[in-house]
Amino acid sequence: MPRNSKPTRAATLADVGRAAGVSAMAASAVLNGARTSARISPAKRKLILEAAAKLAYRPNAAARALANRRMNTLGVAAVIEGGELNHYFLEVFNGILEAAAREGQNATVFALHDWGDDTLRLHSICDGRIDGLILVAPTCEYGNVALPAHTPFVSVHANCPLPDVINIESNEEKGVYELVRYLISLGHRRIMHLSGPAGLLGTERRIRGYRRALSSARIKFDPALLVTGSYDSQTSRTIMSNWLGEHSGQPLPHAIFCANDSAAVGCLEALAAVGVRVPEDISVAGFDDTLAARSTVPQLTTVRQPLRAMGARAVELLLERITSETTQIAPTKSTVFTTEIVKRASTGQPPTVAQLIPG
Repeated sequence: MPRNSKPTRAATLADVGRAAGVSAMAASAVLNGARTSARISPAKRKLILEAAAKLAYRPNAAARALANRRMNTLGVAAVIEGGELNHYFLEVFNGILEAAAREGQNATVFALHDWGDDTLRLHSICDGRIDGLILVAPTCEYGNVALPAHTPFVSVHANCPLPDVINIESNEEKGVYELVRYLISLGHRRIMHLSGPAGLLGTERRIRGYRRALSSARIKFDPALLVTGSYDSQTSRTIMSNWLGEHSGQPLPHAIFCANDSAAVGCLEALAAVGVRVPEDISVAGFDDTLAARSTVPQLTTVRQPLRAMGARAVELLLERITSETTQIAPTKSTVFTTEIVKRASTGQPPTVAQLIPG
C-alpha cells in the first residue's frame, strides 16, 4: 500500500461529534433523533449538521432500527417444495412485495420444509430481525402450534384457525359452485372433479362447492368422478394418466374441474398424451387464475381469487398489528375476498357424440 494512502471507512457518530466539538450522544440526538437530557442549541445543531455533511455521514440502519424497535422488515414463511414453479405463492408474494414497497418495508422469505416439523423454527425466525410474519397457506394444526407471543402474525389461507392470527382467505366454495354451474349451463352432466390432497380445508371446500352445484341441478353425484389429486402439475398428470388407463374404453367425462390451475395443467398434459382434445372432446377448468391459466393452450377457464390483493391486504393488516400496542387480538372472522369465474377457451359445449376414453 502506498505510504500516503489511508484505508477508508464510513464516518461514525463519534467522528461527527469530534469534528463538531460535541459528544457522540449529542450528534446522535441531532442526526438520529435519539433521546438526550441535554439541550442542544441551534448553533451546535448547525455545527453537527455541517460536520455530518463534510464527513458524508450516513445513519446506521441497524442501530436506528434497534433504537426505534423496528426493523421495517416483514417476514414471509411458506413451504416451498417440488421441482416446479409455485404459481400460487408467486401471485401472493407479488402482492406482498407491492404493498411492502408502497409502505417503505422490506420483505424476507423464509422457506420451510414442512409446517408440522418446522413450526418450532418460527421461534428462531422471530428473533428480532423481522417486525412481523405472514404465513402463506399454513397447514399446521391448531393444537400443535405455539407461535411466539411477541411477534404479530397474519396468515393467508390457513388450514385452520391459529391463536392470535388474523387470516385472509377467499370464498372458495362459492367460486367452485358458480364454476360447476357454468359447466352445467354449457350442457355438461358427467363432470369430474380432480380434487386437492385429502385433509386440507381448501380441498374440502371445493368438494362441497362441486357437490352442491350438482345437487342444485339435480345431477346425481358419481363417486367414480371424484378423484383425489394434488396441487402440483406433475403429480396431477400421473394421477390423471392412471385414471384414464384404468377406465380405458369407458365414456369420457364431459368436463373436468381441477383443484387448481397447476393440477389443470397436469390434466391437460395427460389428456393430450392419449389424443383427447380440449375443448372439442372434453372441457377442463381450474382454480386460482395464476399465470399457468393464461399460459396453457388452450387458455384455462378458471375461478379467479385475487391472490395479489390478498397478499397486499396481509401486509396492511400486519402493519396495523405491528404499530398497535399488543399482538393479542380479539376473536375475529377471517377477511374473505370474493371470487369470480374467468371464461376462456378450455371450456365449451359437450360433443354431440359420446366420446370413449382411448385404449
